[in-house]
Amino acid sequence: MSNKRMTLTVVAAAGAALLAGRALRRRTRSTPGTRPVRGTAPTGELSLLVTAHERIADGVVLLRLEGHGLPRWEPGAHLDLVLPSGLVRQYSLCGDPEDTSSYTVAARLVEDGRGGSREVHEQVLEGTEVRVRGPRNRFPLADAPSYVFVAGGIGITPLLPMVRALPEGTEWRLLYGGRSRGSMPFLEELAKLDPDGTRVTVVAEDEQGLPDLDTFLGTSSADTAVYCCGPEPMMAAVAERMPEGAAPHLERFAPRVSPGGDGEFEVELRRSGHVLTVGPDTSVLAAVREELPRTPYSCEQGWCGTCQQRVLEGAIDHRDELLTDAERGDSMLICVSRARGERLVLDM
Repeated sequence: MSNKRMTLTVVAAAGAALLAGRALRRRTRSTPGTRPVRGTAPTGELSLLVTAHERIADGVVLLRLEGHGLPRWEPGAHLDLVLPSGLVRQYSLCGDPEDTSSYTVAARLVEDGRGGSREVHEQVLEGTEVRVRGPRNRFPLADAPSYVFVAGGIGITPLLPMVRALPEGTEWRLLYGGRSRGSMPFLEELAKLDPDGTRVTVVAEDEQGLPDLDTFLGTSSADTAVYCCGPEPMMAAVAERMPEGAAPHLERFAPRVSPGGDGEFEVELRRSGHVLTVGPDTSVLAAVREELPRTPYSCEQGWCGTCQQRVLEGAIDHRDELLTDAERGDSMLICVSRARGERLVLDM
């Protein structure tokens, strides 16, 4: 082979490898459900700079995370924020979906939480680099002739971009409840979105008590889309007041509570040969890690997918908000989900 021909062959091979590598990176970035071991930097993460850390209400901070050419998102989407400790927490995007240079999220301090919100408030300060995954959207805005939005506290964050995105002339109403006006972010912006004061109802509990859901939801037509984000009791109350055959669109940021309870059951780890007892006050993940301490996990709330495991036998009580219906057929997130019967067999 001549030198010229050999050079062309090498260049062609290098070019093919480069294109294949780019295609693989694109495919990897767009593949949902990447499951990193805690503390590693998985494919699909973005490293962003915190350029604003602003207190916008009592116990609420707003973060602006800047980067370049960021993926676009639609109202209802959220980010997985990987905190400096390795904890993963989910926050709804509440900025401008068309802004590809930054993401905006807001976080409330949970005094009796597990430390994630305090870390955001005290350590994820301006100038910090943070890793994020997403955006992902399991709470999309559907087409409807009219809309009703019900927000409780920080639950306003996914609903605010929805209200902004509604076409002019769309019929909509928003009920926003909180402990006090000082604890409720974005009140000024909501006032601008409703200059006549006819669409937005603000209820501060220390002034007026709990919102009157019966009155607010009672005037909705059957084809009105109802969106709700807030504390679990509020979302349950909204669901109870829906017309027969209808259901609200809900966004949860806490593990789903199952009416089946938390009874004791047995878990067999087929590949490793262990048989475990999972008590009512512990999780499958905690029991598994007693025997297999290197089992990957992260959020411990059923959001990130890190702890997903294949189920070989047994009925699953799914309590996550991540898996698709197809995935739920033979897998579970062992940080929150449990057995519906007395035994599960995992492919571990």
